Amino acid sequence: MLRGYDTIRFLTDKQMVILDIGSAYTKFGYAGEAAPRSIIRTEVKCSETKEIRRIYDYKDTEDLYQLLVDFLQALFFKHVVISPKDARIVVLESALAPLQFKDTLAKVMFQHFEIGSLMLLPTHLATISTLGTNTALVLDVGYKEATLIPIFETVPILKAWQALPLGSQIVHEYLMKALKEASPNIDITEKLVEDMKVRTCFVTTLERSSKLGTTEAPAPPPSVKYPGIKNINIPGEVREKAFEALWERDNDNLSIPTMILDAILQCPIDTRRLLAENILLIGGTTMAKGFIGRLKSELLALVKSSLYSDKLKIDTFKFHTAPSKPNYTAWLGGAIFGTIDLPSRCVTKENYLKSNRVPDWASLIDNQRDELVACDV
Repeated sequence: MLRGYDTIRFLTDKQMVILDIGSAYTKFGYAGEAAPRSIIRTEVKCSETKEIRRIYDYKDTEDLYQLLVDFLQALFFKHVVISPKDARIVVLESALAPLQFKDTLAKVMFQHFEIGSLMLLPTHLATISTLGTNTALVLDVGYKEATLIPIFETVPILKAWQALPLGSQIVHEYLMKALKEASPNIDITEKLVEDMKVRTCFVTTLERSSKLGTTEAPAPPPSVKYPGIKNINIPGEVREKAFEALWERDNDNLSIPTMILDAILQCPIDTRRLLAENILLIGGTTMAKGFIGRLKSELLALVKSSLYSDKLKIDTFKFHTAPSKPNYTAWLGGAIFGTIDLPSRCVTKENYLKSNRVPDWASLIDNQRDELVACDV
């Protein structure tokens, strides 16, 4: 008896499906393509509660399993339109992602959808393949957090990794609070706030930012009206301050600029200047108007301050421009890797069903297995 997805076939048996499941958006398409086929929200209508839920807002492993089943079901049959059975899948994953998510995703892929093979590709490492370079300091500022991993000659320097809960989510929270105060009678939703942020907000300069809230505060930019069912007036002050939370240092004196400097300090001294001159920004938040200019100004000011002047002798920071938009640069890196036959990187269905686990570079079991193979050779 044929199941529903047995009637759907691949466009070509050789193409691999590339998935980048972000906390806010998921990018999907095929290996060898220059851009994803589509970008959709990483959310699904829960089959039990009938509510729209984000995949990463799971309660426990069982809840995550069901959310992934519902989400991938819609992804495969509504958007990608392929048969997942025996398909070859590449999933971009952060090196700092919880093991619970990776293991549950593999279980859903192999046991529920019966895919043929799965390649879990580190996001930061895959990204540098879009530049044609082996060394870069990759900063990913997404929806929930900012993560940073320096890569030198294709080797991630994991001791220097940085992560902070700074991303579009805190920008949305600020905008939602400010707009509700300005327009209390209008229903301000998450999607509405996101569209307002993209259309009307910007990252102000370091010079103007230092004067905000003081007696020398400059005149605010003009207010704008957001068109819709009801016109919403967005004050100029709100437009300018929306992204300020990304640059404000917390109680530990940490912010996005300090992430970069602290990571460089933890790298070997002979790699620091090269990393500072090869910075790559990815993630939708970095697409905000003025983001790169503000980041560069912050770095130049911080490196001359008392916090870093005695520790770091660097006065130049250079940023790469990837051949794609920052929000899908990681996906493009996966699409490039997907064109290369890397059987050692793939977990096949047969191997997974024998152990019911995904090999992990940090696991002693997997390391011992590699050592035994080396000894036999």
